Amino acid sequence: MTDAKPELPGFEERFADARGCRLRYLVAGEGEPLLLVHGLGGAAANWLALAPLLLPGRRLIVPELPGHGGSEPLPAAPSLSAYADRLALLLDEPVAVVGHSLGGAISLRLAIRRPDLVQALVLAGSAGISSGSRRARYSLTITGLLKPGKRISPYRRRVGQSALLKTIVFGRWGAADPPALSTELVEAYLAGPARHTDTLSASRALIRDDPRVDLERVRCPTLLLWGARDHQLPIGDAFDYARRLHAPLRTIADCGHLLIAERPEACADAIEEFLSSR
Repeated sequence: MTDAKPELPGFEERFADARGCRLRYLVAGEGEPLLLVHGLGGAAANWLALAPLLLPGRRLIVPELPGHGGSEPLPAAPSLSAYADRLALLLDEPVAVVGHSLGGAISLRLAIRRPDLVQALVLAGSAGISSGSRRARYSLTITGLLKPGKRISPYRRRVGQSALLKTIVFGRWGAADPPALSTELVEAYLAGPARHTDTLSASRALIRDDPRVDLERVRCPTLLLWGARDHQLPIGDAFDYARRLHAPLRTIADCGHLLIAERPEACADAIEEFLSSR
């Protein structure tokens, strides 16, 4: 254990050996455990705005997925199940899970494979439903090969201070109002990619994964949380998930795919209400 790096103030940095893959994760607080799983190309810092709002009365566990941030890549990643299985090794008791984007798809696999460990599930702009479409396959493959986040990361402070650059980097796919993102949040989102070692494997595993064939195996209470202006993963995916999981859907106004950064208070309110009603 070492002192945490500053991306999540007040958290402790820890490492775990998980079947040939050393995982980095952050921990803070006491109480009911809550696992926060970031998206493709992300890192623990993605939860900078939301984690403090969820911390009171809880023990938060914030891992960095294999190949992301300070976590080593997997020796082999044939499917998202390999990622879910590594997360399971971090848990010593049942938890509630919030997964964003790719993190939602992996959280679903965790809930399916280890129902004893997942008490409740929040899918925030979750990947999976349309991730195997031709457009998604092309976008995910090109992004994984070109690694735009790694290329932009050295200039993250400059991006955070420019409304134009924030729009170029986060517009359309990520944020409904990119200039409104704080410099601190922009730097948090762009810091992780500098340390990534393998996001392409996760992209390929996501493309191959179709959660719809297994959703009837999800037994825990589930909430769908979606940005009303999400252009990366359309709201139709949310309705499909909600129908198949028999789960409620909460849409968050005036935000895109990065809802956990754009509207953290609204996300926290929805998560708190859902978890307290179980």
